[in-house]
Amino acid sequence: MRRFLPTKRFPWPWLRRDATPNETSPLLPKAGSTKNNAEELALVTTDFQAGTNSGQEHNSPTDARIHPCYGYSFMDYFLKYFLIMCNLLFTVLGLLILALGVWGLISKESFAQEKISSIGTDPMLVVLSVGFLLTALCLSGCVGALRENRCLLKLFSATVLVLIAAQVIVAIVAHTLQDQIEGNLRSGMLVAMARYQDDLDLRFITDEIQSNLQCCGVDNYRDWEINIYYNCSAPGVLACGVPATCCVDPLENGTVWNSQCGVGAQLLDEFTAQSVIFLGGCLGEIFRWIEHHEGLIGIIVTVVFGVQILILFITIRLLELLCSEC
Repeated sequence: MRRFLPTKRFPWPWLRRDATPNETSPLLPKAGSTKNNAEELALVTTDFQAGTNSGQEHNSPTDARIHPCYGYSFMDYFLKYFLIMCNLLFTVLGLLILALGVWGLISKESFAQEKISSIGTDPMLVVLSVGFLLTALCLSGCVGALRENRCLLKLFSATVLVLIAAQVIVAIVAHTLQDQIEGNLRSGMLVAMARYQDDLDLRFITDEIQSNLQCCGVDNYRDWEINIYYNCSAPGVLACGVPATCCVDPLENGTVWNSQCGVGAQLLDEFTAQSVIFLGGCLGEIFRWIEHHEGLIGIIVTVVFGVQILILFITIRLLELLCSEC
């Protein structure tokens, strides 16, 4: 109703304004104001241009936000996501190896009170460590490439470079010290044979080598005399025998595993024993297997080494594209 009724505001004294034009009125041009305005406009324009040039020279943060300090081409995007996918695949592989190590330790009850003191020599601990390091390394590379984090990418590239250098050094040392490596391998295999009945991991490794390479012992089948259970002076039924994985045909009728097939094999001469057990030692068979598969091993080593070099160069390229501040 109020907006349709005529109202009249009371003219309070403090609300009264002087509407008489004078010299200070903004609507009236002052004398010489046109010239002053032109000079001020020219000065502001000059200052703005100078500030713009200075900001471009010093790369101000505001200008950096408007214009990014790097630009990606199609190939750069391809390399970035190729690096992410490679690291993601190796992260999954590392998790699988880590899970295998944990499963091995749990299945063997290595954390039991009576076995916890010897867990440091458990081979599954090596598998667990390799899986953890591979997962951590590849996950840092994957997240660093995905989030474009320079700190993670620097850590990843430095670690890959150290691994490449370590592999080159190991290859050179292995080629230089072949005779010493052969001696150490022989000593290790003899230790595994001596602890064959006491360590399930060494037993599994020894059985796999003997059954797959069709060999027995280190140099020949009589090397099993080093084991206290297979020694001819042992009181048990295993005396002068060899494990069943040394047998030419450990399966009776092709179905039942005969664990006693190697009993008394050390008492047989080579002509008689060759129809029952494998006569050749596993050390020579290992080196023969390496020589026979030398080409395949070389291809695998080259591919693995090349992938590491490629990943390193892609990481360096991505670091060059990012801003200099971490």
